[in-house]
Amino acid sequence: MKAWTELIARLDAAGLRRRLAPLRSSSGPWVERDGRRLLNLASNDYLGLAADPRLAAAAAAALTRWGTGAGGSRLLGGDREIHGRLEAELAELKGTEAALLHTSGYAANVGLIPALCGRGDHVFSDRLNHASLIDGIRLSGAQAHVFRHRDPGHLEELLLKAPAHGQRVVVSDAVFSMDGVVAPLAALVEVSERHGALLVVDDAHGTGVAGPEGRGTVQHLGLGGRVPVQMATLSKAFGVQGGFVAGSQVLVEVLIHRSRSFVYSTGMAPALAAAALEAVRLARSEEWRRERLRRHLDRLVEGLKAKGYRVVHEPPAPMLVVMVGEAAPALDLARRLEAAGVLAPAIRPPTVPEGTSRLRLAPMATHSDADVDLALEAFPPFEELPGGSP
Repeated sequence: MKAWTELIARLDAAGLRRRLAPLRSSSGPWVERDGRRLLNLASNDYLGLAADPRLAAAAAAALTRWGTGAGGSRLLGGDREIHGRLEAELAELKGTEAALLHTSGYAANVGLIPALCGRGDHVFSDRLNHASLIDGIRLSGAQAHVFRHRDPGHLEELLLKAPAHGQRVVVSDAVFSMDGVVAPLAALVEVSERHGALLVVDDAHGTGVAGPEGRGTVQHLGLGGRVPVQMATLSKAFGVQGGFVAGSQVLVEVLIHRSRSFVYSTGMAPALAAAALEAVRLARSEEWRRERLRRHLDRLVEGLKAKGYRVVHEPPAPMLVVMVGEAAPALDLARRLEAAGVLAPAIRPPTVPEGTSRLRLAPMATHSDADVDLALEAFPPFEELPGGSP
């Protein structure tokens, strides 16, 4: 249609057109694209587990035993013993009574929020929450109240002003992955408890990398037992695919009945569940992965600041953000890095606000110190970047 063609042309002219660029290699510290090896700083595979042969072996064994797919919803013949084993491991990881798998983190969130609240209820959401949380809130039909980013004082103001009737649900990411910052979870817990609100924390980017044994941001901050609903993913630090919600046994019972993305989806492929179970066990036991990831992050932050870049990173976030400004110079920097052998795509609107285009760098535990040196060498001094604004 003409309108579609015109839309793509406008996006192209504004430097906002997106294109798929397939890799010819597995996820890893180095990847291959268009016949070139590139240092991979664009992955969410923070611990470097996606290509670990032990995960592949676990998946292969499960393929032989259970085949390629679950064959149906878990409520209608698609449930397998491996699903329950993985859920038990995830609940133990999170320190909760139970956990429930979904086919993705996005599916978990769009099913979770409408299962917890509906019309006549009130949801209080951080302004920069992930799109899956925002979509889940819209689907719920509950009245949405948006508080300023990482501002528990504003949250409390909204709770005080909101009508007293109905369920109250507070929703926040734990780690804001496009900003490299962490939510003030301790304050959110206190405000939620004070006002009788149910706190939901999406710890997609903290699980596996934060806290003892990678238990997540909630445990890292010493808040175990005070966050009643935690959501996380298997597709980032654990290097597989899928999502889950962890909490009380009664919460999981409610989700089994009311989470539409669980009820009406085919169960997770058994091979993926087996690979994820192996990944969780490895992540918990191999502390060196988290230690090396932290060291790489520290070196990148220090080195980029020395080159004049405005770098944003708050531990235990597993990524850092290099602020550029407008989309065109961010794209230019990403292209210069790729020409130098470093894959670090530009993040542009609408993913981030206008005028705040940036590069998001995510080192992996399996990168070497020499890889980090190469990445730093590839960045030109900030003053050489046309159109950048600190």
